[in-house]
Amino acid sequence: MKKLGKFFKGYIKESIAGPFFKLLEATFELLIPLVMASIIDRGVANKDSSYIIRMGIVMVGCGLIGFVCTLIAQYFSAKAAVGFATKLKQALFEHIQLFSFTEIDAIGSSTLITRLTSDINQIQAGLNLTLRLFLRSPFIVFGSMIMAFTINIKAAMIFVVTIPLLSIVVFGIMLLTMPMYKKVQEKLDITLGITRENLSGARVIRAFNQEEDEINRFHQEHSELTKLQLFVGRLSALMNPLTYLIINLATLILIWTGAIQVNNGIISQGELIALVNYMSQILVELIKLANLIITITKSLACAKRVAGIFEISSSMQQMQKMNEKNIEGHHKDYIKFEHVDLIYKNAGGASLSDINFEVERGQTIGIIGGTGAGKSSLVNLIPRFYDATNGRVLVEGIDVKNYSIEDLRQKIGIVLQRAVLFAGSIRDNIRWGKPDATDQEIMTALQTAQAAEFVMQKEKGLDEEITQGATNLSGGQRQRLTIARALVRKPDILILDDSASALDYATDAKLRHAIRNMENKPTVFIVSQRASSIQYADKIVVLDDGKMVDIGTHEQLLQRCSIYKEIYYSQFPKEENND
Repeated sequence: MKKLGKFFKGYIKESIAGPFFKLLEATFELLIPLVMASIIDRGVANKDSSYIIRMGIVMVGCGLIGFVCTLIAQYFSAKAAVGFATKLKQALFEHIQLFSFTEIDAIGSSTLITRLTSDINQIQAGLNLTLRLFLRSPFIVFGSMIMAFTINIKAAMIFVVTIPLLSIVVFGIMLLTMPMYKKVQEKLDITLGITRENLSGARVIRAFNQEEDEINRFHQEHSELTKLQLFVGRLSALMNPLTYLIINLATLILIWTGAIQVNNGIISQGELIALVNYMSQILVELIKLANLIITITKSLACAKRVAGIFEISSSMQQMQKMNEKNIEGHHKDYIKFEHVDLIYKNAGGASLSDINFEVERGQTIGIIGGTGAGKSSLVNLIPRFYDATNGRVLVEGIDVKNYSIEDLRQKIGIVLQRAVLFAGSIRDNIRWGKPDATDQEIMTALQTAQAAEFVMQKEKGLDEEITQGATNLSGGQRQRLTIARALVRKPDILILDDSASALDYATDAKLRHAIRNMENKPTVFIVSQRASSIQYADKIVVLDDGKMVDIGTHEQLLQRCSIYKEIYYSQFPKEENND
């Protein structure tokens, strides 16, 4: 919690006011048994109804004041806890946004979601209870013992013995359960990860008829989580019967010895009742304290996990915003790969090896190769989704590592393999590419992306709502909208990473023709499995197992590159036969 303490700034007053009003409420609670003793010894014993009424009013007044103090304490505690959790969530989310794909791949999105939601919510609950009960419960326990000493020293010795016994039970069980709750949270992470996979991949699961296997897989992990939770729950459940056993034995001894003292005139009947009430208060508060400690234990485990995310720094060093001079046209090689290698974290081998080629401004570059050849890995180096392990990637003669992330990515429009749209209107989704885009600019981008026709057929046009996951659009529609989102910003560099796979050949051809005729003439990288999508590119890079086999035009590669010929003629067999 020390590392997260900085998020508590601004809530110092609330964190002081909350416990203060709780202690004030506890003080009035400690007075009530004495008022009750006075009513029994003076009012009931003397049959003084007016005195009983007056002291009854005092008791009700103490209760009302305590109730008001409790409400105030709850308000300040909740304000501090919720405010702390809000700051923590915002800071954690901002920190995660700085991660490169390397860190996100290594940690896992399901783990990050758990940290942002379940873990921080647990920290919030623990902080709220701590502010309310951490001082109040010990205050009541020791306050009751002190009040017992003011009534009768011999009877108070029962409290002196009982409180340590109760503490041994409470803290003993706590020490046993603390490490187990950490394991419970780890199992919960695994279960949430499986749940997320099944929800995001529901269509794939059904397509391959794997429902039963996934149900069994979930049940296996969930049953292990359940067993662990039941075991730690049973240990925690021992606390109540053991504490009740001790407190009831103590109460029995207190009444037995107290009755003898009452009979001998050492203490009054009212004082005995007050002692029993104080013993009951100790029981209640120790149970509260035990539950509080368990909650704090969970919260500390969660805090450690959240702090662990903050300790992970991005492997991608980011430059501050640079004051760039206008270098446009100074470099013939607009984009250059200089002997680039890429090895993913914890990977067995290199995904890219010795990639070396140059691209002039405005050229269209096709990238083709078999599955797993490294096509996406190559284009992901340009916007710095990953950093090259060796070598350099240059844009306008500057190493991409020397750009600020904002400056670099402002030059680039990218359409990833998986078309991702967000819940909201079509207009809002397109404006991700350019927040201040006008409707005219949006429509121009939609026309270039071959999406204007189907958008205008929608009842609300640009205001048509897209559901979460874009489930109300077809695969081709999703791809065209993501292409429009990249085009609306009029990027200097356009990367299409297998982004037309769901389009028919005619629409794909129209799209490529429209991009070639764009006014700003971007430098285009087209990653595709289709030879037809890249055959008219200025250069075609052929990859095989992470290595650049050849680079050239379509005609050149057909003559000299066996891998390209194999790919091309597998898609156009008639030409192979005619050759």
